[in-house]
Amino acid sequence: MDGIVLLKEDHKTVKRLFRQFEKTHKKASPQEKRALVDTILKELTTHAYIEETIFYPAAQEGVPETKDHVLESVEEHHVVAWLLSELQNLDPSHETFDAKVTVLIENVEHHADEEEQEWFPQVRKALGRNRLIELGEQMAAAKANAPADPLSLMSARA
Repeated sequence: MDGIVLLKEDHKTVKRLFRQFEKTHKKASPQEKRALVDTILKELTTHAYIEETIFYPAAQEGVPETKDHVLESVEEHHVVAWLLSELQNLDPSHETFDAKVTVLIENVEHHADEEEQEWFPQVRKALGRNRLIELGEQMAAAKANAPADPLSLMSARA
């Protein structure tokens, strides 16, 4: 699978989980919220890991003018990792839980939309189909090695 297609599929998966949270969080039990947010946490941590370790370096190498976008994206991941680490240890019945998830959703959707609309087309044009397929295969394989703890993303780049 093409690397950009893989990343867009990840975006779709997470957006579906976000819609599920938005539809159910007011009536969901704390256990149901915990399970859903844990799934979101795993998906986002894995996605950020493969982007930062494989896709971003390849994009920056192949399209040097994207360096600023890569740097901004890594900082956006940093904010998301911090929110995820707080949510990972926060009781779903805590008064700030839903607010933190809402802020997480807003940040991630902004990030994904920016990538898909402004950046991915530029990278697709520069890297070409064969390189993107190669990256997609690498990213798919790397998902199995992704860390479970979102804070490990931050410490890996420090």
